[in-house]
Amino acid sequence: MSQSTSHFDAVVVGAGFSGLYALHKLHNELGLSVRLYEKGSSVGGTWHWNRYPGALSDSETYVYAYSFDDEILQQQDLSTRYATQPQVLQYLQNFADRKGLSPGIQLNSTVTSAHFDEALNQWRVTVDTGETVTARYLVMGLGPLSAANVPDIEGIESFTGEVLHTSNWPEGQDLTGKRVGVIGTGSTGVQLITAIADQVGNLTVFQRTPQYCVPLGNKPLTDAEIATIRRNYRKIWDDVYESGLAFGFEESTVPAMSVSEEERQRIFEEAWQKGGGFYFMFGTFSDIGSNPEANEAAAAFIRGKIAEIVDDPETARKLTPKDYYARRPVCDSGYYATFNRDNVSLVDVRENPIARATTEGLALADGTEIGLDVLVFATGFDAVEGSYRPIDIRGRGNVELADHWAKAPRGYLGLTVAGFPNMFTVFGPNSSFCNNPPMISSQVEWIARTVAFLEEGPHTLIEPTDAAEEEWMAQCEDIANTTLFPKVESWIFGHNIEGKPNTARFYMGGLSTYRSILADVEDRNYEGFALKS
Repeated sequence: MSQSTSHFDAVVVGAGFSGLYALHKLHNELGLSVRLYEKGSSVGGTWHWNRYPGALSDSETYVYAYSFDDEILQQQDLSTRYATQPQVLQYLQNFADRKGLSPGIQLNSTVTSAHFDEALNQWRVTVDTGETVTARYLVMGLGPLSAANVPDIEGIESFTGEVLHTSNWPEGQDLTGKRVGVIGTGSTGVQLITAIADQVGNLTVFQRTPQYCVPLGNKPLTDAEIATIRRNYRKIWDDVYESGLAFGFEESTVPAMSVSEEERQRIFEEAWQKGGGFYFMFGTFSDIGSNPEANEAAAAFIRGKIAEIVDDPETARKLTPKDYYARRPVCDSGYYATFNRDNVSLVDVRENPIARATTEGLALADGTEIGLDVLVFATGFDAVEGSYRPIDIRGRGNVELADHWAKAPRGYLGLTVAGFPNMFTVFGPNSSFCNNPPMISSQVEWIARTVAFLEEGPHTLIEPTDAAEEEWMAQCEDIANTTLFPKVESWIFGHNIEGKPNTARFYMGGLSTYRSILADVEDRNYEGFALKS
C-alpha cells in the first residue's frame, strides 16, 4: 500500500445521491478542492449494491431525481412509472458524467477513520488504500440504509449451499430451478419474492412480521404522459417542496371518519387500483398514520384483499397482519398472489422459529427440515447509525461518535453533530421522513450555503450546541409520538436490531416544514450553532 498525505478543502464519503450532489455543489459551484471516496466499484450508492431481482424505487420516477437541472430533467428516462435498479443506477452514472465528477471520485476506497485535529482545525481522514488526507470539511453521504443486517443463525457455517444478502447481490446470480429460501418480508423481501417465484424450483419464505402490502401499479408511461410531466416540471417540483412527503401526489386533508363507510371503501378501492404504497397511506385520508380508527379502516380493507387473493386459508391467516398499519408503506407486483403458486410455501417463524442451519438447509423448532440450495437474507439494514459504525469517527476531545450515539443516534437538523465541527451528515439521524432525493437535495443545498458562508468569513468552524441537539431530538420524539408508527416494531425506530435503542430516527413533521426550519436557522445567523474562528 502506498502512503501519502494530501489536503483538500472537503472530503465527501459515499457516491450515492448525497455524495454526488455534494461533490457537484462544493467543487463545480463553490470551486473547492474535493475528494470523494466510494467503497464500491462504481457510483450509485445503494443502487450500486442492491442489484437483487425486482429492485426498484417506489417513488415515482419523475420525482426520484435531482430537481435543480432542467436539461437533465428533460432527458431523464421516464419510460416507466417507477424506475428499476438499473434505471436509477444509470441515471446517477449519467449525472456524474454530465457534471464531470469522475476526476474527484476515488472508487474501491473505504474510509476507515476520520479524526478532528483541534490544533489544526481540520479533519484527518484515512482510507484502506493507505492514504491519509486532511480537509476543512467532512461530508458524510453514507445513507441511512447501507449497513446490512445479517441474522445470527446457529450452524450457518455448516450450510453447503449459497448464502446471499440482498444488499450485496452477486452479478449474474442464477436461481433458475433452485431451492431458494428467503428470510425477510419487508419492502426488499416483497420485491425479491415476487420477482423470483416463477424462476426458482421451490421458494420457501420465512416470515417474522406479515406486511400490509398494496399494489405498486408500475406500468410504461405513454408519450403523452411523459410530455405532460416534462412540460410541468417546475410546478411539479414546487409542489413537491411544499408538501410533507415529497412524492409528487396531493396529500389528503380529509379525515377518514369524516366520510361515509361507502365513500371510504370507494376511495380505498380507487387507491388500490391506482397503486403506490405511500399514496394509499397518505393520499387517501389525512389521519391513517395518527388516528387508530382511520388506521383500522385502511388495515381492514387490506386484510379483506388478502382474504380475496390468497387461496389457502391457512396461508392467508399467516400473511394477515393484526397490528397497526404503521410501518414503512410496502407495495408489490403481485406479492399475495405469489403464495397461490405450487412452488411457493410460507413459514411463520414466530409460530415455528428457525432452530439452526444444517448442511442441507434450515431446521425449524418443530423438527421440520427444509432443504435449500440458496439462502437469501432480505433482512434489511442497521438503519441510520449502522452506516457510521464501521468508521472510527472522533470529534473534539477525541470523543468517538459511537460513544456520543451510545443511547441514541444524535444530531441537530439531521445534518450536524455536537462536538464534531465542520462535519455534515447527509440523511443523518432525524432527517426528514419523505421521498429521499428531494430531502437529500434540501440538505446538500443547505450544506453548500453554509460552507459558502464559512468560506466568506469571518468564521471558519460550525458545530451545533448540546442544547440545540437535545431540543431537536426531543422535537423529533414528540412529533413521532403523535403518530402510530412507534406503536409497532419497525426498523424506523430500531426494533429490527437486538439491543439497539428504540428511539425516533426521523423527523416526521414533513419536508416543507423541515425546509422552513433550515431556512429559519440560516436567517437567524445559524441559531443553535456555535460559530468559531
